Amino acid sequence: MTTPAPPATAATTPSLLGWSLAALLREWSARVAELSQELPHGPRGYQVLAAVVHDAPPTQAALAARLGIDRTVMTYLVDAFVGCELVERQQDPADRRARRIVATEHGRRVLALIDARVREAERELLGDLDDAERDVLYTLLERAASGAAHDDDRCGVVAQAQNAADAGA
Repeated sequence: MTTPAPPATAATTPSLLGWSLAALLREWSARVAELSQELPHGPRGYQVLAAVVHDAPPTQAALAARLGIDRTVMTYLVDAFVGCELVERQQDPADRRARRIVATEHGRRVLALIDARVREAERELLGDLDDAERDVLYTLLERAASGAAHDDDRCGVVAQAQNAADAGA
């Protein structure tokens, strides 16, 4: 008579971490896609607007590099956001040839609404965890991601992870 093996954990099964992160990212991405469908280009547009609102106003080229988006594609994304009055191109005071991408007040309000919906979706996604456990998870994930990314560009790290998850789906 054999005894059943103990359940797999992240400590006993190294691949469990990758599987868990991929499963969470897939579900998170699907939920964000639904919540951000009113934005130009959906989840990618959400990443763009979040980067513009939460970071110092970037140039279009810097924004493209940060999010891992082709510069030509970024032009179309920014054009769509300008057309919806979510962002505007402003002359860079330090270099009159350069333009910075700046969120409009309307863009900030739209992002605040979507951010609130995303936070609620995250609470539902992590529903088996209580508030304290979710806070610990967020803290640990941010610390681990910051160490793995070797830079402070959280939006770019998310974009790269999401693109990798999309490619594997």
